[in-house]
Amino acid sequence: MPKINGNEIRPGNILEHKDGLWVVVKVDHVKPGKGGAFAQVEMKNLRDGRKLNERFRSEDRVERVRLEQKEQQFLYENGDMLVFMDMDSYEQIELPADILGDRRPFLQDGMTVTIEYYGDEALSVTLPQKVVCEVAETEPVVKGQTAANSFKPAILDNGIRITVPPFVGPGEKIVVNTETGEYVERA
Repeated sequence: MPKINGNEIRPGNILEHKDGLWVVVKVDHVKPGKGGAFAQVEMKNLRDGRKLNERFRSEDRVERVRLEQKEQQFLYENGDMLVFMDMDSYEQIELPADILGDRRPFLQDGMTVTIEYYGDEALSVTLPQKVVCEVAETEPVVKGQTAANSFKPAILDNGIRITVPPFVGPGEKIVVNTETGEYVERA
Protein backbone atom coordinates (compact mmCIF):
# COMPACT_ATOMS: atom_id res chain seq x y z
CA MET A 1 0.00 0.00 0.00
CA PRO A 2 1.27 3.47 -0.79
CA LYS A 3 2.32 5.77 2.03
CA ILE A 4 1.46 9.45 1.75
CA ASN A 5 2.68 12.51 3.66
CA GLY A 6 0.47 14.15 6.27
CA ASN A 7 -0.06 17.23 4.08
CA GLU A 8 -1.37 15.08 1.17
CA ILE A 9 -4.40 13.78 3.10
CA ARG A 10 -7.69 14.74 1.41
CA PRO A 11 -11.38 14.23 2.35
CA GLY A 12 -12.58 10.86 1.06
CA ASN A 13 -9.17 9.19 1.45
CA ILE A 14 -9.15 5.91 3.33
CA LEU A 15 -6.25 5.50 5.76
CA GLU A 16 -4.94 2.60 7.79
CA HIS A 17 -4.22 4.18 11.16
CA LYS A 18 -4.09 2.84 14.74
CA ASP A 19 -5.02 -0.71 13.62
CA GLY A 20 -8.22 0.43 11.85
CA LEU A 21 -9.56 1.66 8.55
CA TRP A 22 -10.62 5.30 8.63
CA VAL A 23 -12.32 7.48 6.01
CA VAL A 24 -11.21 11.12 6.07
CA VAL A 25 -14.25 13.38 6.63
CA LYS A 26 -12.62 16.80 6.97
CA VAL A 27 -9.11 18.26 6.68
CA ASP A 28 -7.99 21.67 8.00
CA HIS A 29 -4.46 22.80 7.19
CA VAL A 30 -3.20 24.88 10.14
CA LYS A 31 -0.16 27.16 10.05
CA PRO A 32 0.45 28.41 13.58
CA GLY A 33 2.68 31.44 14.14
CA LYS A 34 5.11 29.32 16.12
CA GLY A 35 6.12 25.79 15.15
CA GLY A 36 5.50 23.75 12.01
CA ALA A 37 2.35 23.49 9.94
CA PHE A 38 0.07 20.49 10.37
CA ALA A 39 -3.16 19.01 9.05
CA GLN A 40 -6.03 18.63 11.55
CA VAL A 41 -7.86 15.56 10.22
CA GLU A 42 -11.33 14.38 11.23
CA MET A 43 -11.81 10.67 10.49
CA LYS A 44 -14.58 8.09 10.84
CA ASN A 45 -13.92 4.39 11.42
CA LEU A 46 -15.32 2.27 8.56
CA ARG A 47 -15.99 -0.74 10.76
CA ASP A 48 -17.68 0.69 13.86
CA GLY A 49 -18.41 4.36 13.07
CA ARG A 50 -16.19 5.87 15.81
CA LYS A 51 -14.85 9.36 15.11
CA LEU A 52 -11.28 10.51 15.64
CA ASN A 53 -9.49 13.86 15.39
CA GLU A 54 -5.80 13.54 14.65
CA ARG A 55 -2.95 15.92 13.82
CA PHE A 56 -0.52 15.00 11.05
CA ARG A 57 2.65 16.99 10.37
CA SER A 58 3.88 17.12 6.77
CA GLU A 59 6.72 14.68 7.56
CA ASP A 60 4.33 12.09 9.07
CA ARG A 61 3.70 9.10 6.78
CA VAL A 62 0.34 7.28 6.70
CA GLU A 63 -0.89 4.25 4.76
CA ARG A 64 -3.46 5.11 2.11
CA VAL A 65 -5.78 2.20 1.31
CA ARG A 66 -7.50 1.61 -2.01
CA LEU A 67 -10.78 -0.26 -1.78
CA GLU A 68 -12.02 -2.55 -4.53
CA GLN A 69 -15.46 -1.62 -5.81
CA LYS A 70 -17.84 -4.25 -7.20
CA GLU A 71 -21.27 -3.83 -8.74
CA GLN A 72 -23.68 -6.24 -7.07
CA GLN A 73 -27.41 -6.87 -7.27
CA PHE A 74 -29.69 -6.94 -4.21
CA LEU A 75 -31.64 -10.20 -4.16
CA TYR A 76 -33.61 -10.48 -0.91
CA GLU A 77 -33.66 -9.95 2.84
CA ASN A 78 -32.93 -12.89 5.12
CA GLY A 79 -33.83 -11.89 8.69
CA ASP A 80 -31.57 -8.95 9.52
CA MET A 81 -29.17 -9.85 6.67
CA LEU A 82 -29.25 -8.56 3.09
CA VAL A 83 -28.28 -10.95 0.28
CA PHE A 84 -26.36 -9.56 -2.71
CA MET A 85 -25.13 -11.30 -5.88
CA ASP A 86 -21.94 -10.55 -7.82
CA MET A 87 -23.00 -9.74 -11.41
CA ASP A 88 -19.96 -11.50 -12.93
CA SER A 89 -19.36 -14.61 -10.83
CA TYR A 90 -22.97 -15.06 -9.52
CA GLU A 91 -21.50 -15.50 -6.00
CA GLN A 92 -23.87 -14.49 -3.20
CA ILE A 93 -22.87 -12.67 -0.02
CA GLU A 94 -24.81 -11.71 3.09
CA LEU A 95 -24.28 -8.35 4.80
CA PRO A 96 -25.97 -6.95 7.92
CA ALA A 97 -28.90 -4.63 7.12
CA ASP A 98 -27.46 -1.89 9.36
CA ILE A 99 -24.56 -1.40 6.89
CA LEU A 100 -26.92 0.95 5.00
CA GLY A 101 -28.00 2.92 8.07
CA ASP A 102 -30.88 5.34 7.44
CA ARG A 103 -30.76 4.71 3.66
CA ARG A 104 -32.03 1.13 4.15
CA PRO A 105 -35.66 1.87 3.09
CA PHE A 106 -34.46 3.03 -0.36
CA LEU A 107 -33.01 -0.42 -1.19
CA GLN A 108 -35.33 -2.10 -3.71
CA ASP A 109 -35.49 -5.65 -5.10
CA GLY A 110 -33.14 -6.17 -8.04
CA MET A 111 -31.33 -2.85 -7.42
CA THR A 112 -27.68 -2.68 -8.51
CA VAL A 113 -25.45 -1.25 -5.77
CA THR A 114 -21.70 -0.66 -5.39
CA ILE A 115 -20.03 -2.56 -2.55
CA GLU A 116 -16.54 -1.55 -1.41
CA TYR A 117 -14.21 -4.34 -0.32
CA TYR A 118 -10.99 -4.33 1.67
CA GLY A 119 -9.58 -7.75 0.81
CA ASP A 120 -12.56 -10.07 1.34
CA GLU A 121 -14.30 -7.79 3.87
CA ALA A 122 -17.24 -5.70 2.64
CA LEU A 123 -17.05 -2.26 4.26
CA SER A 124 -19.76 -0.15 2.66
CA VAL A 125 -22.72 -0.26 0.28
CA THR A 126 -23.47 2.69 -1.99
CA LEU A 127 -26.98 2.99 -3.40
CA PRO A 128 -27.74 4.71 -6.71
CA GLN A 129 -28.02 8.46 -6.13
CA LYS A 130 -31.64 8.60 -7.31
CA VAL A 131 -34.45 6.07 -6.88
CA VAL A 132 -38.09 6.04 -7.96
CA CYS A 133 -40.64 5.79 -5.12
CA GLU A 134 -44.42 6.00 -5.00
CA VAL A 135 -46.26 8.51 -2.80
CA ALA A 136 -48.47 6.48 -0.45
CA GLU A 137 -50.26 9.40 1.20
CA THR A 138 -50.13 13.18 1.24
CA GLU A 139 -52.37 16.09 2.11
CA PRO A 140 -54.73 17.44 -0.55
CA VAL A 141 -53.82 20.71 -2.27
CA VAL A 142 -55.19 23.79 -0.51
CA LYS A 143 -56.40 26.33 -3.05
CA GLY A 144 -54.32 29.50 -3.00
CA GLN A 145 -51.41 27.80 -1.26
CA THR A 146 -49.18 27.78 -4.33
CA ALA A 147 -46.55 30.25 -3.18
CA ALA A 148 -43.03 29.66 -4.46
CA ASN A 149 -41.12 26.97 -2.58
CA SER A 150 -44.12 25.71 -0.62
CA PHE A 151 -43.90 22.02 0.18
CA LYS A 152 -46.26 19.60 1.93
CA PRO A 153 -45.49 16.43 3.92
CA ALA A 154 -45.85 13.04 2.24
CA ILE A 155 -45.26 9.40 3.15
CA LEU A 156 -43.68 7.13 0.53
CA ASP A 157 -44.46 3.47 -0.12
CA ASN A 158 -41.29 2.53 1.82
CA GLY A 159 -42.45 4.44 4.94
CA ILE A 160 -40.09 7.42 4.57
CA ARG A 161 -41.51 10.88 5.34
CA ILE A 162 -40.43 13.63 2.94
CA THR A 163 -41.75 16.96 1.68
CA VAL A 164 -43.08 17.26 -1.86
CA PRO A 165 -44.40 20.15 -4.00
CA PRO A 166 -48.16 20.86 -3.79
CA PHE A 167 -48.91 19.35 -7.23
CA VAL A 168 -47.78 15.82 -6.21
CA GLY A 169 -50.65 13.55 -5.16
CA PRO A 170 -51.06 10.03 -3.73
CA GLY A 171 -50.16 7.21 -6.13
CA GLU A 172 -47.68 9.33 -8.13
CA LYS A 173 -44.16 8.11 -8.75
CA ILE A 174 -41.40 10.53 -7.84
CA VAL A 175 -37.58 10.53 -7.93
CA VAL A 176 -35.88 10.81 -4.52
CA ASN A 177 -32.20 11.55 -3.76
CA THR A 178 -30.95 8.65 -1.56
CA GLU A 179 -28.15 10.71 0.02
CA THR A 180 -30.32 13.58 1.24
CA GLY A 181 -33.77 11.93 1.27
CA GLU A 182 -35.26 14.86 -0.69
CA TYR A 183 -37.72 15.10 -3.58
CA VAL A 184 -35.98 15.63 -6.94
CA GLU A 185 -38.67 15.42 -9.66
CA ARG A 186 -41.65 13.49 -10.96
CA ALA A 187 -40.78 10.11 -12.45
